[in-house]
Amino acid sequence: MKQQYLLKLCTIAFMFMLPLGLMAQTVKGKVTDSSGEGLPYMNIVEKGTKNGVVSNDNGEFSITFKNLPATLVVSSMGFKTKEVKVTDSSFLTVSVKEDNTLDEIVVTGNRIKPRTILDSPVPIDNIDVADLVKSGKPTLDRMLTFKVPSFNSQNQAISDATAHYDPADLRGLGPSRTLVLVNGKRKNQSAQVYLNRTPGKGEVGVDLKSIPTAAIERVEILRDGASAIYGSDAIAGVMNIILKKDVEYSTFTSSAGITSEHDGFNFSSDFNTAFNFGDGGFVNITLGYYKQATTNRAGIASDVGGTPRDIAWLAANPRAGMTVGQPAMEKKDFFVNMEHPIGEESTLYSFHGLTTRNGQSFAYYRAPYWRNDVGNSNFLVGDSNNFAGYQPTFETKIDDHINAAGIKFPIADGWNADASVTFGSNDVDVTVNNSVNRQYLADHGTSPRSFNTGGYRFTNVVYNFDVSTQLSEQVGLALGTEFKQETFRAFEGDPTSYYLSSDPAVIASGIPGNSDSFAGIKPEEAGKWSRNNFALYSQLEYDINEKLLLGAAGRYENYTDAGTNFSWKVNGRYKLGEKGAIRGSYSTGFRAPTLHQSHITLSQYIIIAGSAEPLLQGTLANDNPAVQALGVPSLTHEISKNLSAGLTYKFDRNFSASIDFYQIKVDDRVLFSSQIGADSDPSTTNPVEQILKNNNVTAVQFFINAGDTKTTGADVVLNYRNIEIGETGRLHTSFAANFNKTTIDAINTPSILSTSGYNIFDRQEQGLITNSRPRSKMILGLNYINDKWDIAFNNTRFGEVTITAPASGIDQTLSAKISTDLGLGYKLTDMITFNANINNIFDVYPDITLVSTGTSQAGSRFKYSSEVQQLGQLGTNFSVGINVQF
Repeated sequence: MKQQYLLKLCTIAFMFMLPLGLMAQTVKGKVTDSSGEGLPYMNIVEKGTKNGVVSNDNGEFSITFKNLPATLVVSSMGFKTKEVKVTDSSFLTVSVKEDNTLDEIVVTGNRIKPRTILDSPVPIDNIDVADLVKSGKPTLDRMLTFKVPSFNSQNQAISDATAHYDPADLRGLGPSRTLVLVNGKRKNQSAQVYLNRTPGKGEVGVDLKSIPTAAIERVEILRDGASAIYGSDAIAGVMNIILKKDVEYSTFTSSAGITSEHDGFNFSSDFNTAFNFGDGGFVNITLGYYKQATTNRAGIASDVGGTPRDIAWLAANPRAGMTVGQPAMEKKDFFVNMEHPIGEESTLYSFHGLTTRNGQSFAYYRAPYWRNDVGNSNFLVGDSNNFAGYQPTFETKIDDHINAAGIKFPIADGWNADASVTFGSNDVDVTVNNSVNRQYLADHGTSPRSFNTGGYRFTNVVYNFDVSTQLSEQVGLALGTEFKQETFRAFEGDPTSYYLSSDPAVIASGIPGNSDSFAGIKPEEAGKWSRNNFALYSQLEYDINEKLLLGAAGRYENYTDAGTNFSWKVNGRYKLGEKGAIRGSYSTGFRAPTLHQSHITLSQYIIIAGSAEPLLQGTLANDNPAVQALGVPSLTHEISKNLSAGLTYKFDRNFSASIDFYQIKVDDRVLFSSQIGADSDPSTTNPVEQILKNNNVTAVQFFINAGDTKTTGADVVLNYRNIEIGETGRLHTSFAANFNKTTIDAINTPSILSTSGYNIFDRQEQGLITNSRPRSKMILGLNYINDKWDIAFNNTRFGEVTITAPASGIDQTLSAKISTDLGLGYKLTDMITFNANINNIFDVYPDITLVSTGTSQAGSRFKYSSEVQQLGQLGTNFSVGINVQF
């Protein structure tokens, strides 16, 4: 009886357990490093559960799942965490990467094959977008400023449309000398040329605000000259923005922030997802929205009212009505990145981006005592005693597009080709509101208050055909050709925006015409200009042995307007065992003048030292007869010589370091000249005055190849990762620094101007090149991560800058400043994370500008200089956000 009872019990138990056994599945596998070696003691856990095992001495493991499909999370100190989908019980091999920056694969700077940062003969930063987002900064340019020591970008207040672009550069060499790529394809430049007295004056950069961070996987920054590989603009370096591909999860993020001054409120919301496309393809889509309000850091005006009306107005408006700070902005993004295999060896790819944004920035407040003619007209108010002046605003609309399509395919055994076409465009349209045309008012007794002053558009179409091969295990070769078409257009503004009176009495009164604050583009200033460029290039790499790599590259360019150029580069790397390397390069480079610099003609209100208010000045195209008569030659290429040498070493799995030294000489640098007009002797007419008179020009600025500069510096990077804290915590530490100095070796002035005693590039203009960016920047970062928390603590030290005074003033050196930032991330679940940031915790601002500089601070309206840059003028700011994956 007892045996029969036990048999029945076992039978019943087996029947109950049978379904569980049928459902449960055991998966065996092995965890390896990138070389295929098994890794012991790796943690293998079923995501969202406590079901987990540890790999054995050979890296092998066996884990049982209740249900499939499931996701495995493989992790360990010193390695990047990897998630793997498991759909059946097949043997699973999981390869993980070491969590060390020197072992990361990069594609920038090499057309032959990807290399690790350690193997590369040139210095490259590989920055994951997650590290950028942790900063809590709202846009890509701001994120990079506080992550990459050699990169600088800050908002420019009271700078017309430039306020909506924020000129950015590497190594202080100006926006025009940093090449920006998206997925390895050239990104179009902006339509706006920066003409105000700010860093980057006279240059054209790439609109980095047009690329949403939600679409970015990582950013690779090549810190070396690369014109021989990529062509024009790559003098200071190359920034390659790699877009997200076939991501595992859809991600929604949203954040909001405000400053401690209760202004500058911002809100952002992004969505990124991917889905399968055909057999083996993918489509990645990003939608983005961002909105920010203005900030105001205007100083207390030193103006003294001369009438009871003006005295009362200043008492009620101690800042003279000024708004000095970041502009208002609303931005919308749509990006798509896609690939699809064709057959077994070819791939069709395409990416598309559209960004549109509207912004509002402010001109100088036109104080009532600056505009007595408007007040006395009784146009704005019935009684001039009640006239309070007005503040024009710039309503700026910017559209940016990038579209690329291509195919990668084999053309022979071991020979691979990449054929592509890339179209890019940037449009800026400006409307001036709350303004008047003073000459129109004098003639008609009324004036429009809103003026469309016109706009600009820049487009390029780039055709590329690249071929690469390994001629042997040691020798790699890349060849290619490029054809590029560029077009720059200037659109006419409303007639009232450039209206000038013909009444002799109005002209004699000295009242200027045009829309007040920004003159409209006149019919003779509007136009369309195009050029073509053809290039041939080649790159060769020879791994002489396991330690020594030598490389060479050359590129021939032919521009229809600026002529031909040949740039070349040689580089090498010698490995110090398996852990380190010595690297170096020498190259020549070039930058073609932009179409903007060659053809722009306009009138503009700018800040002039010694003047109580902005004055109207003119910019004439390089080929204008008046400019040519002054002996100014047609614009041609800038030529550079780049020398770099460095050492990188991985002391162990967690600690790595690198140091790189560089020198960059640029000859025939394109400069935007100082104002050229009448001299101080009204009793005589010098040859320059006669030329201007003959061409009906009072004063002029122009672009000219005239500067020879030298930039020397060093980059230092230290990383110590995976310091164990507690059972699950890890601490990552990093230190990065850039030290640089730019000097002007020569200003080559045309003889007609030099013999007449003219200085075409005065000391203030020179200071924008040599002193406006910090000569050093250091970033110390600490990042603690455990199962729930992700805490980032960063200190960024911006070195000294100098406000360069006019001859009548005294230079002021602004002391170094440190911005301390704290970021907190908390995982509510594996899929939901809350984050919060406090940036510039100690509310640090630049030094206050001294009156003794004699610079154009316009009656102390600018508390902080607009001519130099360090950490910006936001002060402490706070943000909170959420990240949801599904």
